[in-house]
Amino acid sequence: MSRALLSLGSNLGDRLAYLRSAVDAVRPSVVAVSSVYETKAWGVEDQPDFLNAVVLVDDPARDHWDWLRTGQAAEQAAERVRELRWGPRTLDVDIVTVAGVRSDDPQLLLPHPGTPERASVLIPWLEIEPGAVLPGHGPVADLLAARPASDRDSVHLTHFVL
Repeated sequence: MSRALLSLGSNLGDRLAYLRSAVDAVRPSVVAVSSVYETKAWGVEDQPDFLNAVVLVDDPARDHWDWLRTGQAAEQAAERVRELRWGPRTLDVDIVTVAGVRSDDPQLLLPHPGTPERASVLIPWLEIEPGAVLPGHGPVADLLAARPASDRDSVHLTHFVL
């Protein structure tokens, strides 16, 4: 239960600094960090573009609830305000999947329900884990291939490094 994939996003303020703060919040558990990608907003489209990345972490002392609390603490440190669902945010940390864990708890749905439709998660995930499989959905490469070309093409690699 210790290996998890976290999805990071930011579209307000110093976006890169917020992503870096999230990665710092999970050190030394970091196994791999993707490149940083820029994407258009999803859900509520009238807002600034996002920087996105994913982080693969592993810590035998943490379960899925610990990863959730860690992500929420990073969001709070970034002074995230939740005013509008899918609205602009300084930092968004989603728990995409935790090895061996399925959860229907409304506080923590695992695997994260939006993952199969989000090229902004699938592309960076494949970068750091080419053989990744999303439990209950299949190979991440197949999920990405099933997305419309416009979705895949809307995820742009940046020169930023976490």
